[in-house]
Amino acid sequence: MDDLRARFLEGMSRAATFVAVATTDGEGGRAGVTISSLTSVSADGEGPSLLACIHHQSPAAAAILRNRAFCANLLAEDQQAVSDLFAGRAGGDHALRFDRTDWEAGPLGQPLLSGATAVFECRLATALLWETHHIIVGRVMSVRLSESPAALLYGQRAYRRAVHLPAAKV
Repeated sequence: MDDLRARFLEGMSRAATFVAVATTDGEGGRAGVTISSLTSVSADGEGPSLLACIHHQSPAAAAILRNRAFCANLLAEDQQAVSDLFAGRAGGDHALRFDRTDWEAGPLGQPLLSGATAVFECRLATALLWETHHIIVGRVMSVRLSESPAALLYGQRAYRRAVHLPAAKV
């Protein structure tokens, strides 16, 4: 099993993914955590929706479930320090993370991180605890886009950025 886990982790490290910070505020407290598991579910239905996976021991997961709202802040390629801050790599207390970066409250009162390339403010639609992670589905209520579409990526255990590749010759 350990070999399977190690091979799984190595295999997943080879998939470059964008970096986001899930933030929340309300009666459950203000919290935020860096996540690499964020994806769209649908642009249709009652409205757009997205899915985030957050470790069950993260204070952000408990706060999102209690607050019933959150923001998915898709970080810009120059926001490595923000990613490190909310991943806990910069040290310090969870509650003080918001004192170390610029943000503002969105229409639902959720923390929107300044400089993010895209911010999706969501109401919690549903959540499921799967082993070690909460699978959280949010109904997108508002979207804020920056002037720059360049998102911060993470792959092969390092920060990355996307580069344009020339069209392949057929």
